[in-house]
Order: sequence, then C-alpha cells, then structure tokens
Amino acid sequence: MFLSLRIALKSLATHKLRTVLAMLGVFLGALALTGVLHISLAMERKAVEETEKLGPNLLMAMTGNIRFRRGDLRVDAGNTRFKLPDAVALLRGLPSVVDGVPYLSFAMPIRAGDKKTMCQLVATWPAYPKIRGGAPQYGQFFDQDDEEEKAFVCVLGPTIATRLFGSPEAAVGQSVLVFRARLRVVGVMEEKGADVTGANQDEQVFVPLSTSMRRLSNRNYIHGVYMQMADGTDFEAAKEAAQAILRRRHDIKPEKGQADDFRVLTAQDTMNLKQQALDLVRTLGYISSSLSFCIGGLGILSIMILLVRARRLEIGVRRAVGARRSDIVRQFLLESGAMSAAGGGAGTLAALLLLVVVYRLGGFPAVFNAWLIGGSLFGSAALGLVAGAYPAWAAARIEVLSVLRDE
Repeated sequence: MFLSLRIALKSLATHKLRTVLAMLGVFLGALALTGVLHISLAMERKAVEETEKLGPNLLMAMTGNIRFRRGDLRVDAGNTRFKLPDAVALLRGLPSVVDGVPYLSFAMPIRAGDKKTMCQLVATWPAYPKIRGGAPQYGQFFDQDDEEEKAFVCVLGPTIATRLFGSPEAAVGQSVLVFRARLRVVGVMEEKGADVTGANQDEQVFVPLSTSMRRLSNRNYIHGVYMQMADGTDFEAAKEAAQAILRRRHDIKPEKGQADDFRVLTAQDTMNLKQQALDLVRTLGYISSSLSFCIGGLGILSIMILLVRARRLEIGVRRAVGARRSDIVRQFLLESGAMSAAGGGAGTLAALLLLVVVYRLGGFPAVFNAWLIGGSLFGSAALGLVAGAYPAWAAARIEVLSVLRDE
C-alpha cells in the first residue's frame, strides 16, 4: 500500500499541469459546497437571533403590504386607515393579549448643536421596552405622565446618542431638535442591533405617541400595533381573530374580493419570509457545487484515461513481474482518489479561510459545521474513486503480450 502511494504521488508530480487542471473542478466544488452552505447556515442563525430581538410572544398588526427586498422586510404604508382606535380595539378584543403598544415610525433628521444625523423616529407608548424587549442603559424610558401630558421628551438609540454627543452616557439630560421642536433626552437604550425586519434598533429615537401625533407631525393615523401574547397562545387563531376585528372596522369584505389594507404577522412569519431567500442561497450552493464536482469528475476521468494510455509499458512490466489485476486497479484508484481528495481538501481549506473573513466583515455568527466539512472531504475523495473506476478497470485489462508487442 505504501509503495502504491509512492508511485501514485510520483505519477501525479510528473504530470503537474494535468493534475492541477483535474483538481481544479473538485477544488471549486468543495469551495462552493463548504462556503455557500456555511454562509446560508450563518444567515439562518443570524435570522433566528434577529427574530428573537422582536420580542417574546409577539403578534404584529400593521398597515400596508409586506415585501422582501435586498435581505430586509419592507412595509408599504400606502394608506392612512390604521387609526389609534383600531389598536385599542385589538388590545381589548383579543383575549390572549397580555399587553401591547401602537406605534408610528418614519425616518427624519435629528440635530444637537452643530451635529445632525438621520434617525428612525418611533412614536409609541411607555410599555414599548417591555413588549419588544430591552431597556434603557442610561436614564429611563418616558412614562405614562409624559404620554398624557404630550411631553417634549425622547429616548435615543445608542448609535444616535454617540453620533450626537460622543457617547451614550453623555446624552442623558441634553436636548435635541426634532421638527424644530426641542426634546429633552431622558434615556438611552441598550444596544440591540438590527431585527429580522431590517430595522436597526440602535438608530431609533423614541417619543411619546401623543407628542408625535399632536405636537410634532400632527398625524391622526398609526403604522401598527405590537401585542405581547400569553404563553401557550394559538397564534393562528389569534391572527384570524385580529384580522376579523380589523376587517370589520375597515369594512373589508373578502367574500367580495376586497383585499386587506393591513397585515397581521407573528415573529415566525417574518422568519419564514426571510427563509425563502435563505433557501434560494442554499439551492444555488447545491447547484454550483454539483456542477463543479461534475466538471471535476470529468476532468479526472479524462486525465486518468490519458495516464493509462501513456503508462501501458509500466503496466505491462508490472504485470510481467507478478502484479495482479487487483494491484493495477488499486494503483489507479489510489491516484484518482488522491488527486480528487487533494483538490477537495484545498477547496475546503480555502472556503474556511474565506468564511473567517466573511463572518468578520458581514457581522455573521461564526458557524462551522463538522459534518458539512467532513462531507465535503469525503465526497471529494469518493468522486475521485468513481471517476477513476473505468480507467482502473481499463488498465487492469491490458494484456502483457500486447504491450510487449506494441512497445
């Protein structure tokens, strides 16, 4: 066995260019399989983490339609029919609701002194941190008195606080300008990052809903309501009940073909929407790696056929001095397997190095699946054995007398 391996390595080293070209397809296949599937696993784990950031047992009712674009969920808020009484009706009409908050959200500039930046202004009720998870890291969230008095107060996300005041702790007690209104900063939220809808929660600014609707933007509609449901809630039944309430209030009759002007979603629904893109990435990974492996297998097959023809004299001499047909078969299978395994190993190693860079730059959780790595290596070696089967069989069928006569 050791002698056969030495002969195999010497043969591959003698035909370096052929060997490298044959290994290239397997290299690309292992690179695609290991890299793309690991990235899809990392994206899936990140999506789960982002879904958890939405809040526990969350049911969302919102205006407009849901779209998936460029990796984020988008809401087309094309109507203004979702009113605050709709939110109140949902909170009172659904028996499984523990608590809930309406919200109004839009992008706008915020300024402090000579510093100005864009933010996502979120107008809501004081229970927002409880419903969505998280709490102020510095200061406090506005309270019910602020909501009732339409107070000019706000709570900043940590990124916004750092941009405007240099650090989150320095922002508490300061003032910012929003819609030419001066708001006092009463708190700064803890870091949470982006959720599964694509919203960066660290770049949000929170104000009392009454302040926004009456003193800042003078709007009489909201964008939706977040509802925290009791443990063990049947979310499908809760969704149907919420839809029935909103259809009745908006006078929508589905039996007449009228479309809803709202959407009711759970955290799992948003995850399922994002899962569609992840499934596409995974499918493309399988397709690209399969094509590369097929090309690599054909390359190894052709190279091994050429090697068999070029080494007829060697095969004949080995048979003449006592080598059995099984020895010849084993020799060529070992060469094709070594060639394919080397290409697969190099591709897998390159993919792992590339993944380290992608995880770091893309902010993905570091996911390394031992079964996937082992499967890539095993599949590469198995491909070499399959591709080398026919050339090995053909080499073993060479007759000693025909070689001596021809050579």
